[in-house]
Amino acid sequence: MDALSLYDLNALVRHHIECGMPDEYWVQAELSDVRTNSTGHCYLEFIQKDPHSNSLVAKARGIIWSNIFHLLKPYFEESTGQAFVSGIKVLVQVTVTFHELYGYSLTVQDIDPTYTLGDIARRRKEILDQLASEGVLTLNKELEIPQLPQRIAIISSPTAAGYGDFCHQLQHNPRGFFFHTELFPALMQGDRVEESILSALDQILVRQDDFDVVVIIRGGGATSDLSSFDTYLLAASCAQFPLPVITGIGHERDDTVLDSVAHTRVKTPTAAAEFLISCLDMTADRLEILAGRLRESILSRLAEEHRRLDGCRKRIPSAVVRRLSEAKLTLLTVRKDIFQSVTASLSRQHHRLELLQQRLTDASPEKMLARGYSLTLKDGKVVKDASSLREGDEILTRFFCGKTTSVITNSEL
Repeated sequence: MDALSLYDLNALVRHHIECGMPDEYWVQAELSDVRTNSTGHCYLEFIQKDPHSNSLVAKARGIIWSNIFHLLKPYFEESTGQAFVSGIKVLVQVTVTFHELYGYSLTVQDIDPTYTLGDIARRRKEILDQLASEGVLTLNKELEIPQLPQRIAIISSPTAAGYGDFCHQLQHNPRGFFFHTELFPALMQGDRVEESILSALDQILVRQDDFDVVVIIRGGGATSDLSSFDTYLLAASCAQFPLPVITGIGHERDDTVLDSVAHTRVKTPTAAAEFLISCLDMTADRLEILAGRLRESILSRLAEEHRRLDGCRKRIPSAVVRRLSEAKLTLLTVRKDIFQSVTASLSRQHHRLELLQQRLTDASPEKMLARGYSLTLKDGKVVKDASSLREGDEILTRFFCGKTTSVITNSEL
């Protein structure tokens, strides 16, 4: 029996594959283990997972030669806003090759970004649907931005140009509004964006009473890094954050999931600053309108009171004459009443005095003496008891007409 060497067998396989599959094929797959070498070639794996169990059902080694990769990668990332990294789904045009030493592989010739865009959109929709089903999707949008959002917590890279633009715009606003800003540094590109922003949010949450709003700004940077803002954890944290979240992460084409759940989404860090300035502008305008209305109201009220006082001033003379006439009539009436009251009182008192005088007259000693009584005095004092007299005492007896002096010779009780 003739036997083939392994090389001969692999060469036969290669011949049949090249003859049987000479065309280019569009293949849907997920990228895995993407890496480049020093020469610019990109080596990767294409995989397919079972949608139910998530277990691998197919895998193939792939390669993108440097002359194609240096064109394909920026084109894909610019079109999708997604980095060309492991974990994304792609639609690629490949040729099937087999090498006696390296085995079966797929050589990438082209890529269709619209397929990945569809997958990104689907993934974003799944996250948004999950947040909606949990009842948290619009929580941050339902918060009210304070009328004077001047205390601002900023999540940004401290070296980002967008951060400097944001602060400059606030500090040099036309009306000179004051803003207090505090930076909570975070990575805004790379693999640690989610972790870094979540950490900054936790720090702000501890001090939430110190701030009015949270601003997440990025400004510039690779479009391919936008996928870092499409994670469930980051979106859920911002959606449920107790302070309004404003995003300005420097892109215009599509909203990220973070933009969709934030209270307000603007295009750039500068636009975020302009939005905050406009909030103060509107409040200042309202205050000016209210101040104008208050001034007009005060002037109107003063004019009304002036007219009322003028009317009162004009009515004072006639009112005084009328009041004096009324008072004079009242005084006359009161004087008459007093006179009558005093006259009646004097009459009553005069009659009472006459009665008292009659009683005094009837009770006087002269009246008693006139009736035949006498009054005995000893040493000028009335004698009421015979026992108080002694033999030899001299007494004076007074009659109605005249008096006599006597000496006691005998005293009987």
